[in-house]
Amino acid sequence: MASVERRERRGKNGQVIRTYRVRWWGPDGKQRSKSFKRKVEADRFAATISADIVRGAYIDPDAGRVRFEEYAERWLKAQTFEEGTFVAVESRLRNHAYPALGQRFVNDIQPSTVQAWLSTLKQLAPTYRQIIFANVSSVFTAAVDDSLIAANPCRARSVRRPKLDRRKVTPWSKERVLAVRDELPERYRLVVWLGAGLGLRQGEIFGLSPDDIDLERGEVHVRRQVKLLPANKQIYGLPKGRKTREVPLPDAVLEAINLHMTRWPPVEVTLPWDSSTGRPLSVPLLIYSREKKALGRNYFNAFLWKPALVAAGAEPTRANGCHALRHFFASTALHEGESIKALSEYLGHADPGFTLRTYTHLVDDGSDRTKRAVDAVFDHKTPHHEPTAPDVSDADGVDVLSDGDGDDDAH
Repeated sequence: MASVERRERRGKNGQVIRTYRVRWWGPDGKQRSKSFKRKVEADRFAATISADIVRGAYIDPDAGRVRFEEYAERWLKAQTFEEGTFVAVESRLRNHAYPALGQRFVNDIQPSTVQAWLSTLKQLAPTYRQIIFANVSSVFTAAVDDSLIAANPCRARSVRRPKLDRRKVTPWSKERVLAVRDELPERYRLVVWLGAGLGLRQGEIFGLSPDDIDLERGEVHVRRQVKLLPANKQIYGLPKGRKTREVPLPDAVLEAINLHMTRWPPVEVTLPWDSSTGRPLSVPLLIYSREKKALGRNYFNAFLWKPALVAAGAEPTRANGCHALRHFFASTALHEGESIKALSEYLGHADPGFTLRTYTHLVDDGSDRTKRAVDAVFDHKTPHHEPTAPDVSDADGVDVLSDGDGDDDAH
């Protein structure tokens, strides 16, 4: 338990100076002390220390006297992030957290400090602010686990954590998908087929091989992606979430793949696996650059995708990035009655709840189907009403990209 003792000494002018020292034994068996000018402050501190020791919640007041930047660097080095993630987290902390928090002691950073820091990030995109905040919060969570501080200041109720701008996904129409496809150079039009017809992410499209096509089962195995590291270094890696998956292969997409391969046969491209120092892996790729290398995300987006958007009459915004093809795939599948659970698996989402939150506004509420089902049980004949599907495209069946004559789809 903590005790308070009064101490006196004389100042230079002979005046008596009183201080109050709190002494206590920590759980590690070491004696510690802290001095206060006022007895009421010493008594309050002693009571808090004593209560914490009894509850098993004691934190050494000096343990958190480490600067945030120093501790964050130690935390970062201990993580098992993939190489690209490690670089991204380090960059966020260095550019957006260290300038305001880096030289402060961890145990001096209060919820009000965090809130003041967040106010300096207003110029950043909401999603990026949330990611930065999550990284900083993870550092403080580790500090709590290491008994440097008692609580994570980022989790205080007074801290208004960044919120995502939850805008509803507005899927492209079939006409826009076809228009953008037709504005791409012919050798890259397969990107649209694979994104809108299979729901693949951009890196998964760039990493797809004919070896991943299972004709017997009528599906595509999504096994890898082409990942971009700093300095434009490319590697192969597992799909997002480090999970492989299978996606149904529509006949129209298979035909587009076959026609593409007749003009641009697959080329074997060798890249490191999983990290810049990983073992070399050679994969025959369906889509590759004119130099017969893996297609680079930055090059494709800036010099191929954005010009195609503009030529097709679409704004070259983030919302109209290559990811819009996945949204089209999802909306088309839901329009045709696919379940959220199955769609989540096709898209490679870790949580079906995320799929539901993202696309719930595109799902038919099913009220007419429910009424017909109940009426059927009781042999009650009611007028037949067709369910109303979201107006996301006018595609028929699985041939989501066919524009009627089939000739343009050969490219």
